[in-house]
Amino acid sequence: MMRRLLRSAALLAMLLPPLAAHAQDDGDGTRDLYRDALRSIAEGRRDDASDTLRRVIEQEPLHAGAWLDLALIQCALGHAAEAERLFRATEERFAPPPAIRELIAQSRAAGCQGWTPRSQYSITLARGIDQNVNQGADSATYLPPGSSDGGLVLLPDFLPQHDQYSLVSADYIRDLTPNGTQGFLLAQDRRNDTLSSYNSATLFAGVDTPWRYRDWKLRTTVTVGVTTLGGAMYQKQLQLQGQLTPPVPLPDTLQFSVTSGITHVDYQTLANFRGNTAELRGQLVYRAGNHYASASLGLLNDRASQNRPGGNRHGSSLALQWRWLLPAATTGELGYTRQTWQSQSAYAPGLIDQVRSQAMQVWRAGLTYPLTANQNLLVEVRRVQNQENISIFQYNDRQLQLSWQWLSP
Repeated sequence: MMRRLLRSAALLAMLLPPLAAHAQDDGDGTRDLYRDALRSIAEGRRDDASDTLRRVIEQEPLHAGAWLDLALIQCALGHAAEAERLFRATEERFAPPPAIRELIAQSRAAGCQGWTPRSQYSITLARGIDQNVNQGADSATYLPPGSSDGGLVLLPDFLPQHDQYSLVSADYIRDLTPNGTQGFLLAQDRRNDTLSSYNSATLFAGVDTPWRYRDWKLRTTVTVGVTTLGGAMYQKQLQLQGQLTPPVPLPDTLQFSVTSGITHVDYQTLANFRGNTAELRGQLVYRAGNHYASASLGLLNDRASQNRPGGNRHGSSLALQWRWLLPAATTGELGYTRQTWQSQSAYAPGLIDQVRSQAMQVWRAGLTYPLTANQNLLVEVRRVQNQENISIFQYNDRQLQLSWQWLSP
């Protein structure tokens, strides 16, 4: 049924002039409402789409597209009598062309069976090279400011170590309600060829729910996750996040949203590093033709739950992304992120008396080539530059990864 809903939107885009031949000029307000309804259909928010389409019909009773889309949604929700009433009204009021009549006939023949949850999943297998698996320090010694002795010398295990790795990851998304609430699972396992003590595995699960009040949109996400390192439990995580999209007057190609959230991280072997991080971030997204771009800027506040080295800290984040369609259906992607942290107090008084200041930058470039309708080949390069005022924490890394991805039909 979702395919029929999306197909109807495409047909209406082509056949709108004849369908709306008897309609009056609906004005910018009604057109915006109808576009919003189509976005709700594409995102699986059927209840929101129904409410919006009814508002469209109230403002413009001769809006043929709204009548047909509302009929299809009611059929998808199992409201057969209401769907049939709307189908009849569409046929009698607008004399739709053959393609629309065929779509209505197919919906009647299939029956209004009610809501059926959709599910999607993907599996990725990858092989990669990592120049600094252990995030080893650039400098083998630490010389405190003003010190005249030889300083601290790091053991070889704390210097950069190179290795190759294999990776498998999978994700699964399933509808939980007819109005777009989804549950998701994400899993990843990475095995190094020789440095097995740095093998890692992650598992995340969560629920994503869209909300709406008039023209205000809110999406809330609850996520729990665990990470293992070297085969032992390393970290547990709980995150609560909300993304608010206000009705800001912007061109159709732009969308602005504000995200706020809190993340609790519990290290299983590093009790003093547990903490809660709050984030407030604004994001601007651009979509037009074969191009997608986004930019976000945020503020971070990390509160230590125990006696963590350096105490509490605050910081900022910047993220830029650009994705575009290339010849041969290949997709290119460029990304840049920068995250800064400024600690509150000396990292380790008596040993490292400096207040830690960190700025991490990540550059990423990728190409995705479709092998078949549900198989992709991906190539990704990544560079990490972690700049710090405490030399033993400063490191650089470069990664190259080749992946094969299989998508569910």
